[in-house]
Amino acid sequence: MNTQWWQDTQDIPRLVRAIYECISGPAGAPRDWERFRYLQHPQARSLRTVVEGDGSTRARVFDVDSYIEDVAPFFAAHDFHEVEIDQRIQRFGQVAHVWSLYEARPAPDSPVLLKRGANSIQLCHEHGRWWVFSTIWDNEREGLVFDLW
Repeated sequence: MNTQWWQDTQDIPRLVRAIYECISGPAGAPRDWERFRYLQHPQARSLRTVVEGDGSTRARVFDVDSYIEDVAPFFAAHDFHEVEIDQRIQRFGQVAHVWSLYEARPAPDSPVLLKRGANSIQLCHEHGRWWVFSTIWDNEREGLVFDLW
């Protein structure tokens, strides 16, 4: 077992930071998908909000491997760094919910903003560690701006 990965699962803010680290990097750079898989519950799901050309929306649902397969071509072609800009954690017993607001930029310190959005991350604690059980996100767009708190 990788000690750093285990430490990532012991603290909720650190776990969220690790997720962002796994998906961020320059175009073509390999992402740390092994670490990403380690953070996810074996039955984890992700849901992306897709905006159609007519403005309607639909949900696109992934398991961990289908998410990786979906985003790999984009990451191969684009510099992409997702940076958390605010976070709210609510916890009750063995479950936690994290609202994580993010900005995507070509580099962490770039003045160029690619997009902003919100991740809703549900966690469960079992076997002495936190697991990501689901991640649902949407991107800011006209008519949809941050108004979470």
